[in-house]
Amino acid sequence: MKKALLGLLLLTGGFACTSFVSAAEPGFRSLFNGQDLVGWDGNPAVWSVRDGAITGATQGPESLPYNQFIIWRGGIVKNFELHAKLRQTGNNSGIQYRSKELPAVGPWSMGGYQCDAHSRLSSNGKLYEELGRTTLAENGQSVVIDPQGVRWLVAEHEPITVDSAAYNDFTIIAEGNHVIHKINGHVTVEVWDFETKARQPEGLLAIQIHRGPAMTAQVKEILFKELPDKPDVPFNPALIPPGAKQLPALPAATLPKKP
Repeated sequence: MKKALLGLLLLTGGFACTSFVSAAEPGFRSLFNGQDLVGWDGNPAVWSVRDGAITGATQGPESLPYNQFIIWRGGIVKNFELHAKLRQTGNNSGIQYRSKELPAVGPWSMGGYQCDAHSRLSSNGKLYEELGRTTLAENGQSVVIDPQGVRWLVAEHEPITVDSAAYNDFTIIAEGNHVIHKINGHVTVEVWDFETKARQPEGLLAIQIHRGPAMTAQVKEILFKELPDKPDVPFNPALIPPGAKQLPALPAATLPKKP
């Protein structure tokens, strides 16, 4: 399995490690001014700016009837590299991307790819599809999703361990049907998504606040770099090496009823 990981990283250009970036680096721009929520749209009852960070906070199960998001209104994202410092306590959060709003659920509801931010080791930095196919790859997994939607574990490594209550640098690299998540420069997941009928190649960017137990999530230093447009890599069975494990099918998420 480790050989498979090496081959996959070589094929994708070796995204195993990267240095942290700043807004001064070529191509990167800041999406948050550190002072107010200009350019962002979310429920004012739960979102504010505290200590220079976009802050979402709930008091318990009665705070939200469904998961909500604060949405960046600066445009549609497609191929990009994003860095953000994030910390969370209580329930989980995440960075939503290539996503769409779901008014049938309610204001600030979204569905699509998410880089999860979670106190549970296996979930931190995983690729989750909110209100869709749910967990696509967990922390420590490299996964190929074939055109029929079957998930293949093609490589695995020790999950990246961090203190989720402290600020950590989350990175998302999305290029066509290939996405990579990192925490503090270390790859948590790498996914090739060939299920074209299910995935979204572009969409909105947002930050999650989760319904349920009381929680706080803070995000700052959000840096974004648009990457060149490129065609999807066509499915090649060679991406699924001998010995790859077929992961269990997951029930698709059901939309919560609109309150």
